[in-house]
Amino acid sequence: MNAHSYSSAAVESPVDRHDAATVCEQLRQLVGGEYVWSGEDPRAEPCLRDWHGDHVATALAVVMPANTEQVQSVVCYCAQQAIAVVPQGGNTGLVLGALPLGADARVIVLGLGRMNAIRDMDHDNYAITVEAGCILQTVQDAAAAQGFLFPVSLGAEGSCQIGGNISTNAGGVNVLRYGMMREQVLGLEVVLPDGSVLHNLKGLRKDNRGVDVNQLFIGAEGALGIVTAASLRLSPLPQNVVTALLALDSVHDAVQLYLQARKRCGDLMTAFELMPKNVLTLAQEALPDTTAPMSLTHSTYVLVEFSGAELVDVAGILESFLERVMEDGLLQDAVIAHTQAQAATLWRYREAVNEAQALRGLHLRSDVSVSISRMAEFVEEVHQQLQQAFPSSLVVGYGHIGDGNVHVNVLPPADYTTEQRMALIEAGGNIITECVMGFNGSFSAEHGVGRLKKSTFEHYADAAQKMLMHKLKQCVDPKNIMNPGCLLS
Repeated sequence: MNAHSYSSAAVESPVDRHDAATVCEQLRQLVGGEYVWSGEDPRAEPCLRDWHGDHVATALAVVMPANTEQVQSVVCYCAQQAIAVVPQGGNTGLVLGALPLGADARVIVLGLGRMNAIRDMDHDNYAITVEAGCILQTVQDAAAAQGFLFPVSLGAEGSCQIGGNISTNAGGVNVLRYGMMREQVLGLEVVLPDGSVLHNLKGLRKDNRGVDVNQLFIGAEGALGIVTAASLRLSPLPQNVVTALLALDSVHDAVQLYLQARKRCGDLMTAFELMPKNVLTLAQEALPDTTAPMSLTHSTYVLVEFSGAELVDVAGILESFLERVMEDGLLQDAVIAHTQAQAATLWRYREAVNEAQALRGLHLRSDVSVSISRMAEFVEEVHQQLQQAFPSSLVVGYGHIGDGNVHVNVLPPADYTTEQRMALIEAGGNIITECVMGFNGSFSAEHGVGRLKKSTFEHYADAAQKMLMHKLKQCVDPKNIMNPGCLLS
């Protein structure tokens, strides 16, 4: 099964320059001259490559509309001219869902970055309405300034955008307690492929007037329409937060510790991040001036965060729990952060893993999920298979135990050529996919299908599921102009 459909640094065929010039000029009349860039304009370059720089695309233009009306005008124009539209947020995705890779050269990238206003904050309704181009961290900060929490949190939160978070149903480190992006959406504003606009920003928590059409666009990766604004659920801002790094003897023990914490501490647990020893060692490569928070002599580590309201003694509850599981022999060692700075250092280790992997060059990345009850077994099995197949490579597996999400990655030796790395990515991706499907899991836990995993989706998805999704695509987007080649088309 071919798990990866695109080659490193693959560049699409050049577009017709005369055609591109005409399209750009007409689009400038809709959104303003300085916000339409030809595919050869240096300003367009960041929008035409993926985050890791492994793939480069071409397009007639990159268009940056300022509001929903301009998005509507651009989509109407493209529908009339048979030009495909690839919506793009912060372009931090890892499955090529926001890049125009494919045979169709008549395509534009539509960036939402200028649409970054916070339209409204309804304090009593615990809701905030924002435009799709809002940076995730901006929404978090705006909520916190008013005493609220917007709980979606992930490594790219300083650059990823709300529209992309919705279109990929983003998860992150707080899914354990607050759920995926889907659980945060109260309403959406969406420009449909024919240029009409769905207005549904009421912010209602109960609305049973037929099918909840908002759900059609969450996780749809822009294949059914362009999310331009969203009404989002807020939560109370925790007043007491405590973070700890825990040492254990195995992934199995880490899962057992998680189950004990859920049973004994209820919903106080916000995050539970699995980091085996080689993951922490790897993270140190990106943190050369930082001292490890504890001795790295154990095989498995977990970063755990508990949080609660003002009257809840979160630190006392966590300390009591850790004492009990240490007496039981499940926990081997622990470091509890006593200041925000210490907590930030612990989290920095978790976040530095991606940076350290990027420093190693082109490598195999995965984002899969299995049931929590089989997570330890899966990690052991897939690690064994990959290490046997690539004995000179570094295999790392880390993730969010509380939602069964694990990232299994393979880092080739430094002297591997690009061709050798691509061969490893192809073969290793197949091993991971076959293994995760054997555990009745999912080959895409968070980032979506995009273009990178499309062939895998077509191969493994349930026949009835594929039929329904393709019929939906044909109904909503009969001209197939909305992000063609991604997910459904």
